[in-house]
Amino acid sequence: MTARLQNTVALVTGASSGIGEATARGLAAEGATVAVLGRRRARLEALADTLRADGGTALVVEADITDKQQAASALESVVAELGRLDTVVNNAGFMGVGQAVDSPLEEWEHMLEVNVQGLLYVTHAALPHLLRAAEDSPRGVADLVNISSTAGRVARPGTAVYNLTKFGVNGFTEALRQELSQKRVRVSVVEPGTVETELSTHLRDGVRQAVERQIAGMEPLRPEDIADAVSYIVTRDRRVAVNEILVRAGEQTW
Repeated sequence: MTARLQNTVALVTGASSGIGEATARGLAAEGATVAVLGRRRARLEALADTLRADGGTALVVEADITDKQQAASALESVVAELGRLDTVVNNAGFMGVGQAVDSPLEEWEHMLEVNVQGLLYVTHAALPHLLRAAEDSPRGVADLVNISSTAGRVARPGTAVYNLTKFGVNGFTEALRQELSQKRVRVSVVEPGTVETELSTHLRDGVRQAVERQIAGMEPLRPEDIADAVSYIVTRDRRVAVNEILVRAGEQTW
């Protein structure tokens, strides 16, 4: 099969595990040089080693995207090292759930920092590079993909602030899509349902057990299922813009 992303550079945030790791693998399999960004260097190095062993090219970028200077510096380092930036996948995220009256304010703040501010910092730093890539790429297009959630479409008790962040991501994505569509930068959103990742492992005692009961008997999505959606979006011909992909687990009702 032709490597459809040959001679392009992709950046994936939150790449040390789960959807981010699977997405990095998927883009590398399509021929992209992949910059893997996150805070856990050891995991990023292990992923990069695997990508290189499979014949790919990878760059490890250790950064905390909730720090706007670190986010900006990370983007500049990718372009300085790899020469361009064609694809950005804003995957890094944090989920805190539980009744609002019992939730620590710090948990709310952290969701806003990662899911909103971090995404904005990366996007702001990436846009000039994506615009330039769209102008000179043989493919004639660049891509920004934001990973949202079914929580960006359906509000439920116990997820109020998570809903706030993901509804915000969806709105931001759509407005930016309209701004950039004539400049050949495609802006897309992927909304995963229940996925087997580390996202729920940090939930507070009691809350975690309630979530586990809610999804008991459900076969969750795998990170590769979401990575497939991202790869589908960014490998389309420039005439095709896939604006939104909603992917639920087979038994998921919400």
